[in-house]
Amino acid sequence: MKDDISNGEQKLEKHEIVTELSEDDRHLLDMIQQLLEPCDRITYGEKQREVAAKLGKSVRTVRRLVKKWEQEGLAALQITTRADKGKHRIDSDWQDFIIKTYKENNKDGKRMSPQQVAIRVEAKAEELGQKKYPSYRTVYRVLQPIIEEKEQKASIRSRGWHGSRLSLKTRDGKDLSVEYSNHVWQCDHTRVDLLLVDQHGELLSRPWLTMVIDTYSRCIIGINLGYDAPSSQVVAPALRHAMLPKHYGSEYALHCDWGTYGKPEHFYTDGGKDFRSNHLQQIGVQLGFACHLRDRPSEGGIVERPFGTFNTDLFSTLPGYTGSNVQKRPEQAEKEASLTLRELERLLVRYIVDKYNPSIDARMGDQTRYQRWEAGLIAAPNLISEEDLRICLMRQTRRSIYRGGYLQFENLTYRGENLAGYAGENVVLRFDPKDITTVFVYRQISSKEEFLARAYAQDLETEQLSLDEAKAMSRRIRQAGKEISNRSILAEVRDRDTFITQKKTKKERHKEEQSVMQKAKQPLPLEPEEEVEVASTESEAEYQMPEVFDYEQMREDYGF
Repeated sequence: MKDDISNGEQKLEKHEIVTELSEDDRHLLDMIQQLLEPCDRITYGEKQREVAAKLGKSVRTVRRLVKKWEQEGLAALQITTRADKGKHRIDSDWQDFIIKTYKENNKDGKRMSPQQVAIRVEAKAEELGQKKYPSYRTVYRVLQPIIEEKEQKASIRSRGWHGSRLSLKTRDGKDLSVEYSNHVWQCDHTRVDLLLVDQHGELLSRPWLTMVIDTYSRCIIGINLGYDAPSSQVVAPALRHAMLPKHYGSEYALHCDWGTYGKPEHFYTDGGKDFRSNHLQQIGVQLGFACHLRDRPSEGGIVERPFGTFNTDLFSTLPGYTGSNVQKRPEQAEKEASLTLRELERLLVRYIVDKYNPSIDARMGDQTRYQRWEAGLIAAPNLISEEDLRICLMRQTRRSIYRGGYLQFENLTYRGENLAGYAGENVVLRFDPKDITTVFVYRQISSKEEFLARAYAQDLETEQLSLDEAKAMSRRIRQAGKEISNRSILAEVRDRDTFITQKKTKKERHKEEQSVMQKAKQPLPLEPEEEVEVASTESEAEYQMPEVFDYEQMREDYGF
């Protein structure tokens, strides 16, 4: 009788436990119910194999589960308690490594989550050449007592992701599981709600801000600020800024360092024309990251949210703020506008470096964005050379080398050292659209490119000429019935300011203001041989250009 009662109590107890199914049990129940649906023999075999693959079990195990379900019902889902529950069947060295890594990185202001420890374990196993290592679930079980003890002392519930992983959906149906820093970067543009002026106080317009953000840590990696509308030519300098270490002068008055750099594995953006360009795809191929488009607009919240924060915390406090609604623009916005593009860039950099990145994101637990980025790195990011970025962040075209080492591009003749030995070969030209007086010549060798030399536009070595300006000058010379040559282009370059009798257009003032800010940025050290060439060219340009501008300014101000 007692045995019957005890057996009944056990059955009742078993039934009560099983009625509250866990997420894994529900998934298993769904799989079993799929196999119970009537179908023919061939279809049933296909279903068995499909369910086995989804559960990560063999077909024989699936058959046993179905048979047990038919005999016991819900009780078949009950998992028998292991005799060694609570013990970790891993090597003691791994256990010590997990605990030590977690404790060492959670003191002195540092923060590291269990998921980040699991990433370090995976990296350590790869370093040691071990294929078997503790999974992230095992890492959580090892650290669970330490975390619970810490929570009890603090008397609060620990916030954060608790090991959950963010997954992004791409337009081609793929799922990107974001697991560590520099894994997935996102990029987007916005029109800053702030009116700017040029260096003479003339009202210009609102600039564009392009931002690159690390999805894992939500740390801002790089930016580009300017008047150019969104395009691949705007995304490229933002990527360059994100990938290189950042150095700023004392005029920025920074208290922290902008320590983020490296290269992403995936570049995740919306479906705009600027992100679908061949130029951006080419950058991804040559630098070694994959470009993906969002499946839907709602997937871009991570990169779009900081724009609202900038408006609330920074832009709204500055003179010339217009607000997001043009119809409700403050009446004094145009009168109060006094910031130049360069001044706004200083304020924005200081806000990002000293406030935004060092702040805690509510979804990141008690780690700051920068701490999470630093802790989430599998290894130290590889430092990409400026030469590699120059290759990928410039436009390219193909030309042939003529006898004597000459090149022809946009009606201009170029010559470079040692190019005569490659006469007749078809080469790749890399150039900056803002200044085509210098191009970089590469030779294609299978899937790689070998740098040959720099080529300079003859008679234009001390001038600066953009691609658009070169095309416009060629049209004017052709319409005048003259022969297009380097000397005729040079004459146009030197005369273009002489015949200006009216005030500069807004577009011209945009370019002038943007060029001033670009020159003010601190460049990274170049190779010695390149420094000599660049220094000689720039010194001549700086010597000649002010003479023309000073003369025009005097004529405009004093009438002579």
